[in-house]
Amino acid sequence: MNESFSFKAIGTSWHIQFACSDRAVSDHLVTTVKARIELFESNYSRFREDSFVGQIARAAGQYQLPDDAALMLALYRKLYDITQGKVTPLIGEVLVAAGYDKDYSLMPKDHIPTPPAWDEVMSYQMPFLTTTRPLQLDFGALGKGYIVDIAAQVFKDNGIADFSINAGGDIAYSTTTDKPFRVGLEDPADTTQVIGVAALVNKSIAGSAGNRRAWAKYHHIIDPDLSESPRHIAGLWVVADTTLLADGLTTALFFTGPEVLRQHFDFEYLVLYSDRSIAISDAFPGELFMQ
Repeated sequence: MNESFSFKAIGTSWHIQFACSDRAVSDHLVTTVKARIELFESNYSRFREDSFVGQIARAAGQYQLPDDAALMLALYRKLYDITQGKVTPLIGEVLVAAGYDKDYSLMPKDHIPTPPAWDEVMSYQMPFLTTTRPLQLDFGALGKGYIVDIAAQVFKDNGIADFSINAGGDIAYSTTTDKPFRVGLEDPADTTQVIGVAALVNKSIAGSAGNRRAWAKYHHIIDPDLSESPRHIAGLWVVADTTLLADGLTTALFFTGPEVLRQHFDFEYLVLYSDRSIAISDAFPGELFMQ
């Protein structure tokens, strides 16, 4: 791949490589991707007062959803049902109370609320979302993966078939060859080391670990029923056809076993538990450096 760009967006580092012989076309593609990321953030970021999500947090009502909401909400609803409400876009109020707020105060309040049940406070039938009260939605469980897929579609729509997009570890890789894209699997106990390598060919990967975005007694994943972060998993990785699915499943696996999720989705996984034991699917595309 002969073009490489790096930039910051949605609170993380982006690294994009792709095959293109025309620098003007390359610059246009990256500008288009950045504009698409900005549009996504202006719709779904709970850290922005001017976002679509910010409007929903201020008042109940009926809202016309962005066109790209359909896939994301459909997956959220499916994961919500499978995990019995553990994976929910209504986790926003919990995250804010725990200190993961607009100001990144990281100062938990004395009372951490339990999120409402989906059907009690909102319903959607594209293109409309109807809410019965102000709701602090949070799409962090799979939003980053989805915007990686949206960026990938920009390249595909412009005839670019060979590319890699890495947004803070959520990675989409497309190739017209059999050459794999090798991804180091960071050891949560020592971020200077890896426990293995995944090899992608026209697949996506996402990972999650409790050592990232950690504060007080929490990390970025909070059990909505217990108001605490799961501690039994140190880190995990999912390989799937889309980054949206891979990202969503990295959250779901903190609450539901892979054997349950594989009844509904096609994916490969590697789970590193806190006691350093491992669960890995037979076809996980990679190798481990630990026993």
